[in-house]
Amino acid sequence: MNSPPPTLEILLASPRGFCAGVDRAIMIVEKALEKYGAPIYVRHEIVHNPHVVNRLKEQGVVFVEDLRNVPKGSHLIFSAHGVSPAVRKDAMQRKLKILDATCPLVTKVHGEAQRYSRRKYIILLIGHREHVEVEGTFGEAPDSIKVVGTVENAKDIEIPADSRVAYLTQTTLSLDDTAEIISVLRRKFPLIEGPAKNDICYATQNRQNAVKILARKVELLLVVGAENSSNTLRLVEVALSCGTSAQRIE
Repeated sequence: MNSPPPTLEILLASPRGFCAGVDRAIMIVEKALEKYGAPIYVRHEIVHNPHVVNRLKEQGVVFVEDLRNVPKGSHLIFSAHGVSPAVRKDAMQRKLKILDATCPLVTKVHGEAQRYSRRKYIILLIGHREHVEVEGTFGEAPDSIKVVGTVENAKDIEIPADSRVAYLTQTTLSLDDTAEIISVLRRKFPLIEGPAKNDICYATQNRQNAVKILARKVELLLVVGAENSSNTLRLVEVALSCGTSAQRIE
């Protein structure tokens, strides 16, 4: 007599899905389409999610990396990841009608970079150098910022002994990895300053904590997200660090 097939139980992480900043950015694009009609231009993908991007493309949104591809006088939206002052200046010189969907938490980091730069600090920006958010933050104070991507970078970095030092972070990093980097920097630069409140997005923290809880209960953890999404990749890393099999799917 054949035994019944084993029951497959699927557990869902909570919380999950988009954060408030992403929801806000998508809403800004949708409202712009309603008010101004297509085409609406967006610098970079509004969020790193192919389903959202493709849906908006079908409605008349054009995603660009180079503002030379945006006709003069068009409506341009900055993505949730933020942009540098140079990009803003370029957009204004091209007489583009700007709508800003930058996440408020990213804007907060930009403000911190400006304040530290005005006070002549060397800023150690913890993040992934090629990520669009880091590019935007770096552009706020390019002469003051050094990007620190790994613990090894933190150990190796050298700055003049009499420098005042501060650190900032990309908002979508792994909490554990970032804490390790900050620990190294604090040992190396005992007087280093940092933001009064952690720059890592609360939604990022909540979802990483949810994955840690779920990882203890499952044999395989699937993370639904894009390959260019920092949040998605960090969630996979968190699950793997817990000893649970994990993979990204779209």
